[in-house]
Amino acid sequence: MSSSFLAALPEVELHPGKPPILWVDAPADAPAWAAENREALRGQVTEHGALLVRGLELRAPDQVGSVFRGLGGDLLEDREAFAPRETRGPGLYSSSVWPANQPMCMHHELSYRQEFPGLMLFACLTAPGQGGATAVADAERVLQALPADLTERFAREGWLLTRSYNDEIGASLTESFGTDDRAAVERYCRDHAIDFTWEPDGTLRTRQRRDAVVRHPVTGRACWFNQIAFLNEWTLAPEVREYLVDVYGEDGLPFNTRYGDGSPIGEDVVKLVNATYEEHTRREPWRAGDLLMVDNVRTAHSREAFTGDREVLVAMAEPRRSAGHRTASEGGAR
Repeated sequence: MSSSFLAALPEVELHPGKPPILWVDAPADAPAWAAENREALRGQVTEHGALLVRGLELRAPDQVGSVFRGLGGDLLEDREAFAPRETRGPGLYSSSVWPANQPMCMHHELSYRQEFPGLMLFACLTAPGQGGATAVADAERVLQALPADLTERFAREGWLLTRSYNDEIGASLTESFGTDDRAAVERYCRDHAIDFTWEPDGTLRTRQRRDAVVRHPVTGRACWFNQIAFLNEWTLAPEVREYLVDVYGEDGLPFNTRYGDGSPIGEDVVKLVNATYEEHTRREPWRAGDLLMVDNVRTAHSREAFTGDREVLVAMAEPRRSAGHRTASEGGAR
């Protein structure tokens, strides 16, 4: 393969409040360009936490899937999803199905799994009319900005995710585990340090305790890495929370988070975490054809509310494993 692609790679533009942007002239063969420049692009992502590549003119799912594989290698299968996705190809998915008028707050993808993606890949085929940016936030800076007593507690205890699977909100049992077979679901839970119970009506409830602060696998620096605020009841719109509590009860919410010892997390803490994310958020409106690469450990991402049509394809790559994963039943959680 020719090295001409490498010679043509321009410098990354850095602007306050925006992710790093790399402008390129549309190559005749985008997948070949991506594979040729993989190391250089990954180096930029490691340095900056994220990289928006503009000018590739990505248009079709097959093309996007080839570009993603050129950048990330083998793409990961989506498991334990909190919201459904549509499959667009091997390891290629739609963005999470979520109401357009409700934002998806900052989070690190699948940070509640034992094995999670180190790299997130996004491609915009159709830009929304307004809003809808996939914004990013530096997890090192968020960790440093949060109160030390709070981050030290989470670093010591981890965080607890509780889930109750139903067909009304969030991913269903089949969408999350890839099967509705009880034995297979139980086997998955045991293999991945997830405590589970089946309710009399057949509802599955799970609890899993994970690390809230992790070391970056390349830099070794500590990062705030979790979905503590996003999946907490206090991040839900008030009317949505009231409805869900009324229907399912406080212990039957589709998802909720707690301190690692099982204690509830106050609304004030959730608001503080989300406000700190907002202070460190960088955003740039999508344009059709854009590619966004995100270091999933170094950088949190969100999806802002939008109007109009929006088609963003997603893939996960470079599996990482938490060094300190634990089951919910350890450390006092019940």
